[in-house]
Amino acid sequence: MPHPLYGTLDVAPALDKPGLLAPSTRAVLADTGAEALVAEIDPTLADTEQLCAHYGVPLDASANAVVVRGTRAGVESHAVCLVLATHRLDVNGLIRRRLKARKASFAPMDFAVEATGMEYGGINPIGVPDDWPVWVDGAVADSDWVCIGSGVRHSKLFVPTSTLLALPHAERIDDLARPVA
Repeated sequence: MPHPLYGTLDVAPALDKPGLLAPSTRAVLADTGAEALVAEIDPTLADTEQLCAHYGVPLDASANAVVVRGTRAGVESHAVCLVLATHRLDVNGLIRRRLKARKASFAPMDFAVEATGMEYGGINPIGVPDDWPVWVDGAVADSDWVCIGSGVRHSKLFVPTSTLLALPHAERIDDLARPVA
C-alpha cells in the first residue's frame, strides 16, 4: 500500500499483526473494528524525529500522545492529549483549565507506562484507561490520517483521525497546542 504518509514503511492491517500492538490497543481495535494499519520499526528509532528522518514519514503527519496530570487539593486527574509532532502543548494554560486543576504537568513516565499498559515512546490514545478524556488537537483532527504509537516501541500505527475521534471520551479541542516556531 504505497502512500507518502507511510514513507518507506511496509504497512498491514493492525489486527493481522497482533504482536506489533500493546494488548490494550489490540483489544480496543478488535472490539471496535476500527480502521488502523501497523508497521514494524527499529525500536531505537521510535522517537518521532528519528522515525520521520529514517523512514520518510512526514513530521507534520505524525502525532504524539502525551499523558498529562492535573492536581487540585491533592486530587489528581489525567488526560491524554494528541498533538502533531510539529506542535507543542499548552500544559499551563488550556490543559490546566480543562483539567480544573491548580497545577498541570506531564505525567511521570513510570506512571504513564503503568497506567496505560504501554511502552514509553509508544503510548497512544487507543486503549488508555476508560475514565481518561482523550483530547485531540484541532490540527490533528484536521488531518485525514496520522502516524501514532502502537503501544510498543517496535511499531507505529497509521490511523484515520475519525478512528481517534470515535474513541470513548475523545474530543476535538482547538488550540490545545501551538506550532513550534
